[in-house]
Amino acid sequence: MYKLKQEQFLPITLDEAWNFFATPANLNKVTPSGLVFQITSDVPDKMYEGLIITYKIKPMLNISVNWCTEITHIKEKDFFVDEQRKGPYSIWHHEHHFKAINGGVLMTDLLYYDIGTGVFGWLAGKLFVHKKVNNIFKYRYQVLEQYFKKSDHKSLA
Repeated sequence: MYKLKQEQFLPITLDEAWNFFATPANLNKVTPSGLVFQITSDVPDKMYEGLIITYKIKPMLNISVNWCTEITHIKEKDFFVDEQRKGPYSIWHHEHHFKAINGGVLMTDLLYYDIGTGVFGWLAGKLFVHKKVNNIFKYRYQVLEQYFKKSDHKSLA
């Protein structure tokens, strides 16, 4: 199993951070366009425990993959967890943590994932999966840096 940890300071209030990240439709806004990410289920304005979200994504070679995640845990304005129920990973457990600190919010992503056992999983990881996952989170970091430095972030939300 692999672990990715990313921390980011956002110069906004805890309410603003929570409102943005608790809105499932905003996931499109922080995902690289090259993944051709599309939510295929109806999503509410705000997430809730047990929410199932389905997607189509094209992670490589323009091949479409169906993905299904569930919001499994929520502690409002503190954290939420999404877990893959069906998709390209054998395990996908993504924790989103929020902590008010002086001048803003510290957001921490903890991702635990596995792409399967055996030679194929190991080879896929080495060749492209780990790099792709890291690049998605780097992209997200950059988008959020730019977005939340603007004086009016209503345009992205």
